[in-house]
Amino acid sequence: MESATTDRLLRTGVIAAWLAFVFVLYGAIREIVITPGDSAPEFAVIADGNQHVSLHDFHGKALLLNFWATWCEPCRIEIPSLNALARTLGPRGLVILAVSGDPESTAYAGFVKQTPLAFLTLRQPEKTLQTAYGTAQIPETYLIDRNGIVRSKFISNQDWTSPELITQLESLL
Repeated sequence: MESATTDRLLRTGVIAAWLAFVFVLYGAIREIVITPGDSAPEFAVIADGNQHVSLHDFHGKALLLNFWATWCEPCRIEIPSLNALARTLGPRGLVILAVSGDPESTAYAGFVKQTPLAFLTLRQPEKTLQTAYGTAQIPETYLIDRNGIVRSKFISNQDWTSPELITQLESLL
């Protein structure tokens, strides 16, 4: 009788432990997905030049938040059009913040030194900002309006000088 009770308690404990494991695993792999219409997740980061930057700093301006890395060829391809966009719409209130997930600081620093960038950049190898936005691949870009609402999400590289994108961006300025 005592053996049956012990076996039942052991099975109950194993089942409880299994359910707890599944619950923790689900929480760990559950993907955060930020979509148009959502409020942009808050952030506070340090950009290149030791500049402290937060989402609140951009209130009243449109923000193009771009996730990239120096080793990502599609990311590198879209840099010239991001530069052109920064020069064209930056003076009218568009801010571009490019967040690199580069694990190597030397690769990032070398790239930034060799490549003229007309927009704000930072390296965040721990990818906390990328995780907060649910970014699974790069390049991925979020267009956030003056009130902190995500208006568009772009997956893959874009031609930021295309008339369609310029029109969409201008509508938020």
